[in-house]
Amino acid sequence: MAVLPSWTDTKLGAKRRAALWLLTEVGEGECFTKEQVRIAFPGMSQIDRRVRELRSHGWRIDTNREDSTLSQHEQRFVSAGEPVWEQGKGTLPSTGYTDTQRRELLAKDGHYCRSCGIVPGAVFAGTYESAQLDIARRPVRQPDGTSTVEPVVECNRCRVGGKKLTADLAGVLVGVNRLGAMELKMLGGWMDSGERDFALVERIWADIQTLPAESREKVRKALGQA
Repeated sequence: MAVLPSWTDTKLGAKRRAALWLLTEVGEGECFTKEQVRIAFPGMSQIDRRVRELRSHGWRIDTNREDSTLSQHEQRFVSAGEPVWEQGKGTLPSTGYTDTQRRELLAKDGHYCRSCGIVPGAVFAGTYESAQLDIARRPVRQPDGTSTVEPVVECNRCRVGGKKLTADLAGVLVGVNRLGAMELKMLGGWMDSGERDFALVERIWADIQTLPAESREKVRKALGQA
């Protein structure tokens, strides 16, 4: 077996060092925390991101989203993938977008993740990790039965967890064709504004759901008297 480079070798770069650290210091099947990563790589602000990038090279690193036995601060190094420290390996394919194109795509998608809706810099619920947006490629099922791949904005978490997601344009268009004129006008308005404008009755209904049973009954009586 070939001797592995040392994870402390600063010439290797953060991602390669992180992979070697997982292999030699953590070990497959074992857990680690972000705090341990930051202690091992002091002063490296992007080290958490480099660890996540290993998933794109076939490394399996589970969080509590994949493994319910883990706490919010734990991750499990399940298995190694591509030996990213070897020459010619460890480089992610280019998205093919220039900085200008990337800015335009972010603007078109409203500067928020099209999978979960989070905005850049917001902290993921239950974590200390902030969201970063980038351009992903999503398969889209077309009305003619074919599939195309189109750019879409996603956060760093959804890019890892949503790789198998296929958008169903065909199904959406079938649903649109079933709407009445008033519903079509409402939907068109939401698309023009880029957000759903909840009707007053919908907002009241949402508020009703927060009321205890005794108070809900009072609303029911008020409706009967109206």
